[in-house]
Amino acid sequence: MSDFAKTKALFHLPKDVIYLDGNSLGPLPKKATDKVANMMQSEWGEMLIGAWNEAKWMDLSKSVGNRIARLIGAEENHLIMGDTLSIKVYQALASALEINDERKIILSDTGNFPSDLYMAQGLVKTLKQDYQLKLVEPHEVLENLSTDIAVLLLTEVDYRTGGKHNMVELTQKARGMGIITVWDLAHSAGAIEVDLMAANVDFAVGCTYKYLNGGPGSPAFIYVAPRFSQIAQPALSGWLGHDAPFDFDLDYRAANGIDRMRVGTPPVIALKCLESALDIWEQVSMADVRAKSIELSSLFIEEVRRRCPTLTLVSPEDPALRGSQVSFKFDHGYAAIRALIDRKVIGDFRAPNIMRFGITPLYIDETDIISAAKMIGKVINNKLWDRDEYHQRANVT
Repeated sequence: MSDFAKTKALFHLPKDVIYLDGNSLGPLPKKATDKVANMMQSEWGEMLIGAWNEAKWMDLSKSVGNRIARLIGAEENHLIMGDTLSIKVYQALASALEINDERKIILSDTGNFPSDLYMAQGLVKTLKQDYQLKLVEPHEVLENLSTDIAVLLLTEVDYRTGGKHNMVELTQKARGMGIITVWDLAHSAGAIEVDLMAANVDFAVGCTYKYLNGGPGSPAFIYVAPRFSQIAQPALSGWLGHDAPFDFDLDYRAANGIDRMRVGTPPVIALKCLESALDIWEQVSMADVRAKSIELSSLFIEEVRRRCPTLTLVSPEDPALRGSQVSFKFDHGYAAIRALIDRKVIGDFRAPNIMRFGITPLYIDETDIISAAKMIGKVINNKLWDRDEYHQRANVT
């Protein structure tokens, strides 16, 4: 049984703050500062460039990747770390289109994260040749699968509502029609149970700074199923994706397996920070995390609804159909979130009117949930959000 009181004590949480924004940026693992400082002083400082070999910096992309693979049901040595999520989306999508080169349509939905759609739009524009991105409503994806589609590109959990796609059902139907699947796990990894092998997914990508608590800008990951690991051709043929990067050949030759999805130099400092978070993840089971998340999110919905009947729940009622966040619609949602942050309850806002709250059992408990609901009730019912400064948009919402 996972001990969430123990894991909560392993994070730095500012005094009196209730942090319900781990679906945007996870908090700092307490041991991360010492781990990164040690790396900088003992490895970078003392070993200098020799640390690439002596401290095994070059191996971090795969060794850290294998630790994340265990959290999402991926095979060992089929997931690699590095770069940003947008880059990994581009890599996966471009490789999938090349494999399925007789088809020209990418199918996605209107609930997908805009950055994923931007990358798809950019790729389509570059390729030309009648390629197109087709968007449907999230609930219409299944009925729009057809043998004309090359790639199904979906984010499993909707970033606004928390609505959850049925990965197994959609992947099974897609593969039966010869469609290659690319799943974005940005709001899944560390939030819900994921089993890529059982679902028979082709490609998956994700970030590590949300539920996995890797820190701001921590590296993304890409997974390639074994059946494609020697076939997928990397559109971004970076130096470290070469079969022998230190031979300095003038012509690119793809590395073996998942290593071909490397692009640039591993972000060593960020990967060391992420290791500290993964040390915490290894103390819990994803089944326990998911069960506790459902318990806490159901309590949160009940408590907020009881106090704030004017708020409209936009997350699915059925916990099996939502991820690990709860979202409410409120016309003055941005101002309300600003007012809550001033009162040390931190959620976030997504346009046009979504108040979003991440439910993260590693450091949130029942006491936090009830206290947060009480403050939400106070802010909404007393119109504490109705101050000029709360309506002024910051750069990051």
